Amino acid sequence: MMRHSVWTSVMALGLLAGCATGTAERYSVPPAQASERVSIRYGSVEIRDVTLPSYAAAEEITSQAPGGVLTSNTSVLWADAPERAIALELVRHLATLTGARVASDPWPFEAFPDATLEVRFEQLLAGADGVFRATGQFFVAVEEGRERSGLFDLSVPLGAEVSAEASPAAIATARGQIILDLAAFIAKNGLS
Repeated sequence: MMRHSVWTSVMALGLLAGCATGTAERYSVPPAQASERVSIRYGSVEIRDVTLPSYAAAEEITSQAPGGVLTSNTSVLWADAPERAIALELVRHLATLTGARVASDPWPFEAFPDATLEVRFEQLLAGADGVFRATGQFFVAVEEGRERSGLFDLSVPLGAEVSAEASPAAIATARGQIILDLAAFIAKNGLS
């Protein structure tokens, strides 16, 4: 009798765990298409680090509600870890925009990169006003030569106000566009 109740309890816990994890919706960021070419001074660039505010680094998709409160839902998630995904998006966009050899840390090539890039986001958020914003600072380090840093403050429309329930898909699309815009901004202002 004891075995039966233990087995029943284990099965019930398994079913509950399956139900809890099966309800989450995951959203990937659709790739934005670069339409320009930017000439830079480096043949190879390593994305060493991307840091995000805690709400933007979380698995849950966060947006700002009217009044400034940040909200998220444990059943609406990013398809990939945000810091990893954004680093890979920057790699793709910088490689496409510049034609340079670009990779994220750890650097996979034998020869060292000509430059390393670090991006620190202060804000990466879908605002209650229907605008997705990215603010922060970038750093370009080189072995010998001109190291650079700069501030960025970029925005793209969400297509709907968050207060009017902008969809997670709209937020994902806006994030994709803003990372492309950031890659172009860094290429022009930090790598050229």
